[in-house]
Amino acid sequence: MTSADETPVRVGVFGLLGSGNLGNDGSLEAVLGYLRAEHPEAVVDALCGGPEAVTTRFGIPATRLHWNRAEYRTASRAGAIAAKGLGKLVDVFRTAAWVRRHDVVIVPGMGVLEATLPLRPWGFPYALFLLCASGRLLGTRVALVSVGAAEIGNRPTRALVRWSARLAAYRSYRDAQSRDAMRAMGVDTARDEVYPDLAFALPAPPASTPSGSPGPVCVGVMDFHGGNDDRARAEEIYRRYLDGTIRFVRALVEEGRPVRLLTGDECDASVVAAILDAVDSPLVTAAEPASLADLMKEMAAADTVVAVRYHNLICALKTGTPVLALCYAAKSDALMERMGLGAYCHPAREVDADRLLEQFRALEQRSAELRQTLTERNLAAARRLEHQFTALTTTLFPTTGHAHTVREAP
Repeated sequence: MTSADETPVRVGVFGLLGSGNLGNDGSLEAVLGYLRAEHPEAVVDALCGGPEAVTTRFGIPATRLHWNRAEYRTASRAGAIAAKGLGKLVDVFRTAAWVRRHDVVIVPGMGVLEATLPLRPWGFPYALFLLCASGRLLGTRVALVSVGAAEIGNRPTRALVRWSARLAAYRSYRDAQSRDAMRAMGVDTARDEVYPDLAFALPAPPASTPSGSPGPVCVGVMDFHGGNDDRARAEEIYRRYLDGTIRFVRALVEEGRPVRLLTGDECDASVVAAILDAVDSPLVTAAEPASLADLMKEMAAADTVVAVRYHNLICALKTGTPVLALCYAAKSDALMERMGLGAYCHPAREVDADRLLEQFRALEQRSAELRQTLTERNLAAARRLEHQFTALTTTLFPTTGHAHTVREAP
């Protein structure tokens, strides 16, 4: 226990957490595991998108990220537009007041410095800028830990992301492309390190042993409409992705393969429904994962995985299950290359079911070899993350001692 004259370090976690995205919550879970193991004296709370969900699942107090509850809904009426404008002003003071109460704020993973999916500058990029600016002004260390980044064309979003990164006290990236992107956008990355995604620090279930006969295939789906630069053809991209996926699933069913549909965000449920409706077969079933642990359990039981979402790919790789990636951003290609599966990538914007089937069969032919490769790469990733957690302790907690309990913030 901390002694009476010691003040426990106050740690905040920040991001679109508890909002239905399993990858984001998995990153939070990894950081909380680190804090509980290495800094059990810490008082932890969150400023996040879904405070009720975060408190229920992780047992820490949480505050809503935005004053305006309708922040991420499109505003068309004058009242809604005015509320959004007022919310931007109120959030300046709300964020600063929250930051002031902490010694350290950690942004756990996530693609917080990228716009590979549709993103408005005055949503999360603005919130992240307020966090980092408040930290710099108030003397609270803000750490961007194993985050994703990509070059951004939209000027307001680019400026907010660049300044957020510059103002942070600590930065690390989940791949070299992210660090290169921030350097290209004018951030001095000379002291920034690259580590694996935080989800690689989570425990994984034991992988199943393939029976020898063709077994189940997990297909991770996504409500995919392209990125920020694809808004004009978003519906075309979605339709091509969905049609190609349906054709692929139908071909597997015709070969007698059980198919398990998986999501990574609540919004993906509509894609699952569309596939189930189009491929009316008892061989096609859908899971309702509530965490990355649930996803990994499903994938560990499969022979092969085909997936789109970045953290679905990580879950498959983490369990040592061969995976074919439908890539919508450079981060997916980089991840697959780093884990030894760079040959098994397919463009999510241009899904070709016939080509996808060819790649799938080639992947399965090398299954045993690739499982061994993944075992080795996972061990290397775990060692790198241990190094990162040691670096975090040195940088963010230089004067703290260790105790035996985590206490809730008031």
